[in-house]
Amino acid sequence: MRIPLLLAVVFLAAASPLAAQDNYEIQVYPAETMAPGRTMVELHSNYTFSGTRDVASDGTRSTVHTWHETIEITQGITPWFETGFYIFTSVGGGYGPQWVGDHIRPRIRVPESWHWPVGVSLSAEIGYQRRVYSADTWTVELRPILDQQLGRWYWSFNPTLDRALHGPGTSQGLVFSPNFKVGYDFTSRVNAGLEYYGSLGPIDGFDPVHLQQHQLGPALDLNLGPDWEFNLGAVVGLTGSTDRLIVKMILGRRFGFGRREKEGPAGPR
Repeated sequence: MRIPLLLAVVFLAAASPLAAQDNYEIQVYPAETMAPGRTMVELHSNYTFSGTRDVASDGTRSTVHTWHETIEITQGITPWFETGFYIFTSVGGGYGPQWVGDHIRPRIRVPESWHWPVGVSLSAEIGYQRRVYSADTWTVELRPILDQQLGRWYWSFNPTLDRALHGPGTSQGLVFSPNFKVGYDFTSRVNAGLEYYGSLGPIDGFDPVHLQQHQLGPALDLNLGPDWEFNLGAVVGLTGSTDRLIVKMILGRRFGFGRREKEGPAGPR
């Protein structure tokens, strides 16, 4: 995307009305899972420069000038199975540090020994968020993951399905929330590209475009070695139902005594 076009998108987005949304872990997943005996500890940090300024009609708190810090701990169980646990926190809106909720996420993958041309895995995430931060307090997410390294290019697609278990969103049923990432290895250590995050509405009838959520922005991944993960990016909201500008960072460290990951391209985890 050319710089003038990106600036135009930012300007138009900032001029639109806003609606509340959840932005605690902004990431397009790779298909790879943690190796057995290895543990990944990640800190997901993001700051909303432009978001909702008032309490929403559903009673959730404003998002503007809010820090979100999420701790993710992922444990490799087998070569094809891992489990992750999330702790969501928030600071902003006149409140000090607040616990928001917790999620758990088991994930399976197609083993490398099958030699599929694309990486394939499937995660199922379920958890709770406090009512003042999410009208739907209990939710479940089913996230298929496909990715591939093609020379210097890397892509990942997450055609996610969300379902509210408690709250007003239960009437929507399954909601389609696709995520996509494409990046290019400029060096063996630096991958840069674009990330997209969306929520289109129920699968049996998408919401009108102005009620959908669409976020797009640049992302940078640094390959700091087999034990580290680093992602930096910004996402711009493209509709009135999306927070306007969020800057995010992911910093992760692997621990344990299992098989060490191969030091590959900067794009995948």
